[in-house]
Amino acid sequence: MATFRSMTGQEIDRAALDALLRHRLFYTPAFGPYEAVGGLFDYGPDGTALQTNIINSWREHFVFEEDMLELDCPVLTPHDILQTSGHVEKFSDWMCKDPKTGEHLRADHLVEQVLEDRLNKNKLARGLKVEAKEEDAKSKKNKLKSKDAKPLKLDDVVVKEYEEVLARIDNYSGEELGILITKYNITNPNGNNIVEQPIAFNLMFKTSIGPSSNSPAYLRPETAQGQFLNFQKLYEFNNRAMPFASASVGKSFRNEISPRSGLLRVREFTMAEIEHYVDPEGGKKHARFEEVRDVELVLLNRHVQLEGKIDVEKISIGRAVASGLVDNETLGYFMARIHLFLKKIGIDQNKIRFRQHMANEMAHYAADCWDAELHTSYGWIECVGCADRSAYDLTVHSERMKVPLVVRERLDEPLRIEQWQVELNKKKAGPKFKTDSKAIEATLEALTQEQRETLAGDMETNGRILLEVPSIHAGSVELDKDILTIAKRTEIKQTREYVPNVIEPSFGIGRILYSLIEHVYWTREQDEARGVLSFPPSIAPSKVLIVPLSGKEAFKSNVSSIRKKLNMLKIRNRTDDFGATIGKRYSRNDELGTPFGITVDFQSIKDQTVTLRWRDTTEQVRASEDEIVAAIKSVIEERETWEDIKARLPKFTGQEID
Repeated sequence: MATFRSMTGQEIDRAALDALLRHRLFYTPAFGPYEAVGGLFDYGPDGTALQTNIINSWREHFVFEEDMLELDCPVLTPHDILQTSGHVEKFSDWMCKDPKTGEHLRADHLVEQVLEDRLNKNKLARGLKVEAKEEDAKSKKNKLKSKDAKPLKLDDVVVKEYEEVLARIDNYSGEELGILITKYNITNPNGNNIVEQPIAFNLMFKTSIGPSSNSPAYLRPETAQGQFLNFQKLYEFNNRAMPFASASVGKSFRNEISPRSGLLRVREFTMAEIEHYVDPEGGKKHARFEEVRDVELVLLNRHVQLEGKIDVEKISIGRAVASGLVDNETLGYFMARIHLFLKKIGIDQNKIRFRQHMANEMAHYAADCWDAELHTSYGWIECVGCADRSAYDLTVHSERMKVPLVVRERLDEPLRIEQWQVELNKKKAGPKFKTDSKAIEATLEALTQEQRETLAGDMETNGRILLEVPSIHAGSVELDKDILTIAKRTEIKQTREYVPNVIEPSFGIGRILYSLIEHVYWTREQDEARGVLSFPPSIAPSKVLIVPLSGKEAFKSNVSSIRKKLNMLKIRNRTDDFGATIGKRYSRNDELGTPFGITVDFQSIKDQTVTLRWRDTTEQVRASEDEIVAAIKSVIEERETWEDIKARLPKFTGQEID
């Protein structure tokens, strides 16, 4: 992996950044006074404000602009819902156990870590630079003791093989991961112990509802199921108009086997999910696709990954859909809109790609899926999934509940349909087949038109048919004309009924937040200890720092006046009047990403003008309080840039004091 560099080209010192974030209380391990529990974090004041601003921007970009219907559904989800959705059976990661220490390891991460470590040792042996990787305290301790912590040259063939395995690491099944662990003699890095073969570990947190514990439930792993179960009500609320989308923001939970990488792999996190319901007929077109046709995305398709490569292609979404690389317009539309959202909040456009899921990696409900991955010092991190869930969820819930989750549309012209229909004489079938009657009836209803036509011919020729019914003891049953009628009939339909397909963009807010922080972090050339977070003004936790040059009473009325004007416009601000130089006060707020600084100096007392400082260049202009506040509002609302402000307001060169 190449060196991860800041927006100004500097090599990122992740330890320094992490120290800054914790010192300035962007986030901190939860329940600090007690023994830390992995994968749980508290967001501090500015971390909370940053997350809120990202979510608000998401709402403006998607919910408001696309007229989506937002829901807030319970976190606590009954067992039956998640059993029907497939999560109870299939929402799992592959886990290995170290039988000597009892430590549990996620199998794909174990293979990835060990092979990357061997490749790094190979680089050392060849005199090449090795990138630093995150290690927890236990890993570092064991590494110092390990006899293998030294250069180890590998054959070129082995290097290529390792690299191909790593390129496909997300596509391996549990059995295949077990084969890799055995083949490459992969052991637990914390002690070099042999690990057991991978087993499936369900990632949901289980609990129960009520005092009797007879109602099992889970903390939801996604917000989607609550949206699906409200589909019919939303469809009616939307005046039965299609297509439409629902959306939800809230907490989700996954019992990660080995939480790591700070905010990137946690057990409780905020998700923002969209469920866009679309007619499956007509190729899943989107009415606004032309608006994004020329948006260029960097794509890593599944075929390249299966070849053990990571070569990407920059291509317009219009071309990607036309060529079939991206399956349909609606999926492509949301991929482009995701890209534009990430650009809007400040994500570095050179550090984003869309990676297509491979077959084994695909979620159990997905027909196709692309992840928006962001490049960080931890590598490429999945931050947004964009999946075509087909009609899976609505279909399985409808079948389980015996309640239709469908769209009904009146046809412009009646439709005449000829179909083979089967009719079982229940009065005769019941006494004859007793408890097998329901299974026989279900098998008949499940027959295709082709199967019904074949059986109708057999009935006409022989007067009876032999029906295979695997679920009954005999395995088959003979039915004659007295019990079963198979006839071709014409049905006139005035309405069309269908189960919508679903395109789902799913956003991991915490991952986006952390990736954004890395993308906007840099240090001043003249002082590398001075970290800066260059958030876009609309996203920055606090917008304005007010700095009075003196704590004297004469300055307080000016500060109060500015604060009142900013507060009336809902522009978050803070005042720093603590005893430090103005440079230090600006510097510690640069660390918080505050884009603007207003200085109240001695000239301000005289003529009510103040200076406005821009965080990224430290340039300043001077104007009246009202002009400065209006300029700040204009930049936050993206009607002007700092360059526009600098061009129209006088440059500050020094105070004018008699």
